[in-house]
Amino acid sequence: MDFRHHICAPDMLGSTPCDALLLVIAGDQGDTALAAPLAAALKDATAHGDFAFKAGRLLYLHRPQGVKAQRIVFAAAGGKAATMAAKEFRNAVAKGLGLLKESGAKHLAVGMAGDVELGAAHAEALVAAVHDATYVYRGTKPSAPAASALSKVSLLCRKADAKAVAEGLNRGQAIAQGVLLARECANRPGNHCTPTYLAEQAQKLGKDHGCKVEVLDRKAVEKLGMGSFLAVAQGSHEPLRFIVAHYEGAATNVAPVVLVGKGITFDTGGISIKPAAEMDEMKFDMGGAASVLGTLRAVLELKPKLNLVCIIPSCENMPGGAAIKPGDVVTSMSGQTIEILNTDAEGRLILCDALTYAERFKPAVVVDIATLTGACVVALGHHHSGLFTADDALADQLLAASRAALDPCWRMPLDEEYDEALKSNFADMGNVGPRAGGAITAAMFLRRFTKNYAWAHLDIAGTAWKSGAAKGSTGRPVPLLTHFVLARAG
Repeated sequence: MDFRHHICAPDMLGSTPCDALLLVIAGDQGDTALAAPLAAALKDATAHGDFAFKAGRLLYLHRPQGVKAQRIVFAAAGGKAATMAAKEFRNAVAKGLGLLKESGAKHLAVGMAGDVELGAAHAEALVAAVHDATYVYRGTKPSAPAASALSKVSLLCRKADAKAVAEGLNRGQAIAQGVLLARECANRPGNHCTPTYLAEQAQKLGKDHGCKVEVLDRKAVEKLGMGSFLAVAQGSHEPLRFIVAHYEGAATNVAPVVLVGKGITFDTGGISIKPAAEMDEMKFDMGGAASVLGTLRAVLELKPKLNLVCIIPSCENMPGGAAIKPGDVVTSMSGQTIEILNTDAEGRLILCDALTYAERFKPAVVVDIATLTGACVVALGHHHSGLFTADDALADQLLAASRAALDPCWRMPLDEEYDEALKSNFADMGNVGPRAGGAITAAMFLRRFTKNYAWAHLDIAGTAWKSGAAKGSTGRPVPLLTHFVLARAG
């Protein structure tokens, strides 16, 4: 998809050569600066009840007279005309694209119906909306619908806004490519997207963009003493992979940002097996790994001045004669022992060894990302990812990144009292506590392995994929993580 900006005065929107023109209207005065044909059409539709200045309302015109575009869509965004938020803009564009994405339009122009300032955030939101509207998974589905005809998108803006808009389009396209990679990996079924496949995707990024990628096998992991990670992997015939990728955008003495992504390519629950209903969605349990790969893809495109290390422990969680059992005790890379009270709490078992491994990089900060707990979905639903950290400054940085990226997260508590739930009579800790506060006790478990650096945990169990008719990966939180990394570079 080709995204560009085009300087255009509000009263000249109708003269823009394109196949389709999508005009976003903020507030209730969108027709004041429009050229006569557009203003007249909008006024007439409003008078006859076919359009209203309320968020979500649309008006479609086909081959309107006096306008170069063959198709016109007016999309009401609500809010205030003078200070249109990027989120409102994105929602209005997404609504309008619903009428246009299956049309024959190849070139779409998007503008504001009114003299409204557009910035980098609006441009980035446009790219995200277009990519989301036109994405079709076809990796294992030859019968998937044909790709949208849309190949070029122009954002019409004032001259004063052009520089910021160009920057936003550039950043948006890099993030969109990262989201695409994350979705493509996560949407593939477990017999296709294996730990080996994830390693190959990381190696391809390394080859294409010139970054160092290491892939450790079982023998190397055993040598490191990752007994917790090995315990989860031992029930599967699929070989584990421990993936480490390095982006070097700063001097070697600059402490890196480290991202750790949970890479369970299929999660049956192991001996503590899950119910059969919707177990197919457990192919998405590598959403954390997918988001780390996607963020790396965006960073490699944008080339910020910082060092980044991406770590992905990846395996399957399967039942079988060799699988771990409830009551087993394993020794983690840190030397701490863990009583396996529930084999379906496996994500934290592979992450804890990866978090210990991260210490060797003397990181500035470590953020782990995981589809970790159903309890987080109960707490926050499918809109916010769960954010856990005891570091207030780090929490503020991640929350700011989530707002800038329109990829929201919500800070959850980490009070010391929750740690009591992890006590075990037979090991240094159990891998689960009681059902109440399950997302918090999972984070408390991980915290035990992060004492030597600044750390945050993102639980994306409710946001990494959608169920039902729209079943599929969302690619989140690639936007949040990319904004976080870029801000650290700044």
